Amino acid sequence: MAQKPSIPKGTRDFSPVEMAKRNYIFNTIKEVYALYGFQQIETPAMENLSTLMGKYGEEGDKLLFKILNSGDFLHGMTAEEVATTSTGKLAAKFCEKGLRYDLTVPFARYVVQHREELALPFKRYQIQPVWRADRPQKGRYREFYQCDADVVGSDSLLNEVELMQIVDTVFTRFGVRVCIKMNNRKILTGIAEMIGQADKIVDITVAMDKLDKIGLDAVNAELAEDGVPAEAIAKLQPIIQLSGSNEEKLATMKEVLKDSETGLKGVEEMEYILSKLETKNEVELDLTLARGLNYYTGAIFEVKALDVEIGSITGGGRYDNLTGIFGMPGLSGVGISFGADRIFDVLNQLDLYPKEAVGGTKVLFVNFGEAEAAYCLPVLAKVRAAGISGEIFPDAVKMKKQMSYANAKTIPFVALAGESEMNEGKINLKNMTTGEQKLVTAEELVEELS
Repeated sequence: MAQKPSIPKGTRDFSPVEMAKRNYIFNTIKEVYALYGFQQIETPAMENLSTLMGKYGEEGDKLLFKILNSGDFLHGMTAEEVATTSTGKLAAKFCEKGLRYDLTVPFARYVVQHREELALPFKRYQIQPVWRADRPQKGRYREFYQCDADVVGSDSLLNEVELMQIVDTVFTRFGVRVCIKMNNRKILTGIAEMIGQADKIVDITVAMDKLDKIGLDAVNAELAEDGVPAEAIAKLQPIIQLSGSNEEKLATMKEVLKDSETGLKGVEEMEYILSKLETKNEVELDLTLARGLNYYTGAIFEVKALDVEIGSITGGGRYDNLTGIFGMPGLSGVGISFGADRIFDVLNQLDLYPKEAVGGTKVLFVNFGEAEAAYCLPVLAKVRAAGISGEIFPDAVKMKKQMSYANAKTIPFVALAGESEMNEGKINLKNMTTGEQKLVTAEELVEELS
């Protein structure tokens, strides 16, 4: 027997039901992005390797899927060169293109390449798959979607306010209760200065960022291992454990960071954002939130679901030099990214998908034969014209098989027209949930299904 085909590890097939759920997520996010004036762009699945390499660090470069040049990729190389060259050097000669690793670097390339055409500030969103040559494991895939929105060319903190309102609106529409956690890179820099460890900023914040996962004692142990003195760790404790309202935390940090110009600037920025922000969901100033410090320069945010144990489902922040990697420095931006796969899991666990969003065909017309099918087709056309999804079984097979098809696709209604119904100019409409049947005209049938 032929071997059953398979797909590469770390990739997935999606069934029609799963696709309906995913499209509900993507369409909801798209609608809200558009509501706030963001415009959609797309970039190619593959980019020149020169665009991608060196943008994600040494480890990131290893996770890039490289595409073998078409044609004779060994052209111009001797057998000795092929045998002695390292894998990395061979890849540089054989591969000029790679699959995109994220949407951020392609976006930076897009902005620089099309800068003459763009009206700044430029508000874009992008929902496309990305690829990483990672070791597949639970929750980590080699192919997955990102749902990004960014504003570039504006320093205004109103952009941060609006992005948080987008997050709030999206999760309100999903019916998911979330906590929007916020912090500021400048506050973290001020904290490191305040405890006399400015050079340890990355070590300190990477450790603090793990507080939820590993606990306070483990965070302190990691700080000590990283060479942070005991006195500095002691100074850090009141900040790590700071509680109270956002206003109280900011008032405390204003006092703690009074000698740090950078830290006070961060407090000022957070005061502005929080004063302008009105949300249905909880917003918390979390001083242990760090995210990717080498990337972000101002406000940072992360979203946690309150009713499901899962990691961050949305994140983002302010960056000052997105396009500098392509020779166009000084263009500030701020962005967010929704974790579509984690949101999918959250909505599944909480059973929050609307029936109409994941439902397919609403009515199936049973096929009793040529004459009956010809009678049903104009009625089916009226159903579809009313925006109701309907189909007719293509073959005049046994009724049992057609009803099994309706059950397998969870079609809620079945329309039957035999000799007696045709004589009366009507259709028998069966509710597959209750079993109730009703003799109706074509117009009444459309009304019932609406």
